[in-house]
Amino acid sequence: MGGPGNPPEGTPEGGPGGGEDEYRSVVFDESFVRAAHLQEFSAQERIADHAPAVRRRPPLRRGLSRQALILVLLIAVAFGTAIYMGVRHPYQTPAGSGPLAEPLRMTVIPLAPQGKVPGASDTDYLYAHSPAAQFRIGAEGIPLPAARRTAHFSDGQVTNALSIAKDYIVRSALYPEVLTGDQVRPVRVLLDPDQLDQFDQSFSHPAADGRHAPTGWLVRFDPAQAELADRKIRVQGTLQAAETDSSTLEVTADHTFVYALRAVASGEKAGAGERTAEASLFTVRRELHFRFDREDLRLNQAQLVVSYVQAGPLSCAEDSTNRLHPLLAGQTAKEGGPAGTDPYATGGATALCGSLAAGSQPKV
Repeated sequence: MGGPGNPPEGTPEGGPGGGEDEYRSVVFDESFVRAAHLQEFSAQERIADHAPAVRRRPPLRRGLSRQALILVLLIAVAFGTAIYMGVRHPYQTPAGSGPLAEPLRMTVIPLAPQGKVPGASDTDYLYAHSPAAQFRIGAEGIPLPAARRTAHFSDGQVTNALSIAKDYIVRSALYPEVLTGDQVRPVRVLLDPDQLDQFDQSFSHPAADGRHAPTGWLVRFDPAQAELADRKIRVQGTLQAAETDSSTLEVTADHTFVYALRAVASGEKAGAGERTAEASLFTVRRELHFRFDREDLRLNQAQLVVSYVQAGPLSCAEDSTNRLHPLLAGQTAKEGGPAGTDPYATGGATALCGSLAAGSQPKV
């Protein structure tokens, strides 16, 4: 007897049940149904007259989902940004990636007087009777020239180079704490970092080798011997800027400084505040060559590559490497010439000494 849902005679051959094994491998899953091009209308939809039994379904949109598109877009933007930042980035170039600054080459020549150093109690009187009578006072004697653009540098960049050079000159030759003290930081902070090791070694281990003389970097006197009798230092000179190549500016400074000095009071006289020593004039002629690349201009720093100094009255027998030991009012140069030079020693510079012309001293 057949089952409740089957014909009494069983499932006829070729009926739905009889071919079950034949279609068992066909699975009408959800994706198959959704992919069908035809869709049967519902009973409610078929109530309308002349409505077709089926309708054609719009084709499914194939491709990436919205989330996938956003992800691909973000990856593309990140990749493009990484390439751009690798080619043109706004950050400072790491130190050492560009050409290194040249070490400073320096020459310091003492000038010996031909007789006694003239002096007077009135510093204005000394200046008025010297070649420095028409010199300006302090930084006013270092005027900036009119800046003109070059082939590869703008007016502003040329002006900036001249201003940095002037700032270095003022700090290294006019600051009282540098002239008669031990301060070097005001000068050091203006130097290109590549020159700092040479600068520091010059002051920790001074040497007359044309590379490590503190008096090649700045002007300073022996504080135990001399002091400023007048802080109104007379100055005269010039500044000139020129382009050496497409990435470098060079500034040449040539200035003469005239200082009024007096011997340091000692003992009871110093305690009583008495000043019996006369003042005298001391002259320093400095020719400095500065070099600037665009990084130096951006950071307000300079490369000092040449320093040529003549100073007097000095004794040629005194060592002017670390500090200047000026001859003061009434003093004369010690007998003998400059320190001996060994022509077989290749590590040191040849000692030089000059004579201070009589016309360069005050007529008192």
